[in-house]
Amino acid sequence: MSAIVVILLITSVLLFFSLPDANAFNARVEQLFVENDALTGQAEIKLLEILAQSGTAFSDTLLSYRIVIFVLLIFATSLLVAALVFLLMLVSLNRRMAQIEKSGIQVSSLLISRDQNTVYLNNMEFKLTEAAIETLSVLAEARMDGDVLSGAEIEAVISGRDASDCDEAAGATRIKRLRDTLGNQMVSDLLVRNIARRGYMLSIDKDVIQMV
Repeated sequence: MSAIVVILLITSVLLFFSLPDANAFNARVEQLFVENDALTGQAEIKLLEILAQSGTAFSDTLLSYRIVIFVLLIFATSLLVAALVFLLMLVSLNRRMAQIEKSGIQVSSLLISRDQNTVYLNNMEFKLTEAAIETLSVLAEARMDGDVLSGAEIEAVISGRDASDCDEAAGATRIKRLRDTLGNQMVSDLLVRNIARRGYMLSIDKDVIQMV
């Protein structure tokens, strides 16, 4: 980042030095006055006055160009620095997200209140439906026992039927509804982990789970 700022500063200095001198026109007009003493007529003097005024206008215009160029260079430098800062922030955030995806969501407490259909996750309150609370409760109990439940087993526990009589898709639907109810995609996808060919489990430490 510092190298880019230095390059922009060097470019701005070279640009300013390459611009013509603001007083160059006035200097040439003054030279005409000095070298042409014979220009004493009214018309010649008037012409020289007009040239002098034109030189002053040229000087003011060139000065304004310098200011505009200077402001644009500062603006471009600010935008470039801001873009680099945002890029670094995005890279850092992506790395953080990758770490979270590998290690799972860091949960210090998970309190399930069946009576109020409410879940407190790291002091964040989630109001769930009764069906979602049932699904989450089953997953929490399985996690405390160290079990991984398939969709059919989840449906069997909730419905009270035998797992062989339940459809795998029914349990998967309950998991989907639970995730939809939680709302936050990152929280829901990392909290309820899908283990290929085995089933579903809560990706948290079983010691932080409380049920009331």
